[in-house]
Amino acid sequence: QMRLVESGGGLAQSGGSLRLSCAVSGFVLDYYIVGWFRQAPGKEREGVSCIGGNDGSTYYPNSVKGRFSIAIDKTNNTVTLQMDSLKPEDTAIYYCALGGLHRQVCQEWDYWGQGTQVTVSS
Repeated sequence: QMRLVESGGGLAQSGGSLRLSCAVSGFVLDYYIVGWFRQAPGKEREGVSCIGGNDGSTYYPNSVKGRFSIAIDKTNNTVTLQMDSLKPEDTAIYYCALGGLHRQVCQEWDYWGQGTQVTVSS
């Protein structure tokens, strides 16, 4: 069964940390760009961290660079997102996602999970 299931969201204070996890089943991660995007009310979807399943190359937009870190575990088919120095503007629903290798990195997706809420209080 093809599934992506996120966990680890919740409430954090500004400056705090959260760690999101994604259990992936039914996919071979080598064939995808693996990442996280977020969606906040009234804002466009934003890819926040991506890693190439084939080569391990990473991408972070300026909004999270130096604060977020993505990791992939192909043995267990899991993807984690470590979020440090959180800001209130990081508040959003975070989705674990896969995009084909031909997709625009961290902007186009083929599969995603149900999402997990992250709320950062000031």
